[in-house]
Amino acid sequence: MTIAERIARAEIACAPVFEGIDRLELANTKRVLGVFQRHRVAARHFAGSEGYGYGDIGRDTLEAMVADLFQSEAAIFRPQIASGTHALSLGLFGLLMPGEHLLSACGDPYDTLADVIGINGPVPGSLAEMGVSYGMVPPGADGGIDVPAVLGAVRPDTRVLLVQRSRGYAWRNSLLPRDMAALFEAVKKVRPDIYLFVDNCYGAFTTQDEPTFYGADAAVGSLIKNLGGGLAPTGGYIAGTREAVERIASRLTAPGIGLEVGSYAPGYRLFYQGLFMAPHTVAQALKSAVLAARVFADMGYETTPAWDAPRADIIQAIRFGAAEPLIAFCRGIQAASPVDSFASPEPWDMPGYTDQVIMAAGTFVPGASIELSCDAPIRAPYTAYLQGALTYAHGRAALEAALGAMI
Repeated sequence: MTIAERIARAEIACAPVFEGIDRLELANTKRVLGVFQRHRVAARHFAGSEGYGYGDIGRDTLEAMVADLFQSEAAIFRPQIASGTHALSLGLFGLLMPGEHLLSACGDPYDTLADVIGINGPVPGSLAEMGVSYGMVPPGADGGIDVPAVLGAVRPDTRVLLVQRSRGYAWRNSLLPRDMAALFEAVKKVRPDIYLFVDNCYGAFTTQDEPTFYGADAAVGSLIKNLGGGLAPTGGYIAGTREAVERIASRLTAPGIGLEVGSYAPGYRLFYQGLFMAPHTVAQALKSAVLAARVFADMGYETTPAWDAPRADIIQAIRFGAAEPLIAFCRGIQAASPVDSFASPEPWDMPGYTDQVIMAAGTFVPGASIELSCDAPIRAPYTAYLQGALTYAHGRAALEAALGAMI
């Protein structure tokens, strides 16, 4: 059987799942459209601002819209946030004080947060250097949150409970927002002063709900992932309770100033348009991931999630079992990219990671993982993490090319 025939057969099998993703896209598009209409978006909102940015209507309206989308009291939506890790770091430093305790509810977080927290020792500028202690509770036997174990690990000085929605570089199921509900209810019942803090990277619009629907004090992510729709050129967001957002805003700018300042001269059209396009773009990424999962499962590889399983993020994990096919696959994805297709990615010592990492990312916006990309730490069992695709057609074509590179 040729590669093209294998993919065509997988597409037929995936048709019912694709229909469900189409329904999800429609529901989320209606939700976003309603937000645009309620906030009376007009061309004047796209104009940029300079200097302090006082009264920046484009910025302020975007933040009000994101709060509305997340059913939260307030939101930060800023191009000045450089990445998802920056947004998460900003949130943690805003909510934690020296002498307090950070508890992760589903194992250690994504690799780039290790230095932010100081998991491996007090890195200069880390939470550990500031005097914040850290603990974690492993996922339960089913890969979900072990609520009794988390409650047992809460200390009198625990101030922030961190929940990572996406799988990161872990072989576990990503968490649906509703999967967090029991934990949030249990924690708030015994410790209402604890901030429930969710790493929402890769998760927005993969479902019809968000962690804030169930009581999260802050849901945090990058605008060059899902919420930016492939058009936002930079930025990050934080949606949550007014108390949490205002504390974080004091670290974004300065105490007493908060969200009142922050200009962006290029203008906001790409952020508005990206937000409008986000449900569609996420749906394209989900279909691409489903197809990859089905094709590799048919070939005998381990994948998570399964092609027909519920999805809480855009990431598809594939176990290759050896470095050589993993590297070949990533190089095939790069070669099928619209940008830098001539480059051949190599494993390298990337800042923030404990192992060498190979990254395939021929993207229009550098580092935008809502665009088709693939990355993997070079360590056993040699798992690649495929994510994104602005169009399903590109995701399909790149999968065909990557399989050809492997063979």
